[in-house]
Amino acid sequence: MSDGNFNRNLLPYQNYQSGLRAGRASMRTLAFETLQEILQAENIDSQLAERLMQSFRTALGQR
Repeated sequence: MSDGNFNRNLLPYQNYQSGLRAGRASMRTLAFETLQEILQAENIDSQLAERLMQSFRTALGQR
């Protein structure tokens, strides 16, 4: 029985947030893989491709 204090252990488990995070992570991975495929298809040199991937990671991290 609760003593009136808020106790998370008494609340039902809701996995909405963990599912949301998993979806975001999978979309990030898909975005990185797609960008890498595009860069390879366009025959971009490896140094420029790495800089573009780093810029893309930075841009996604800020949002």
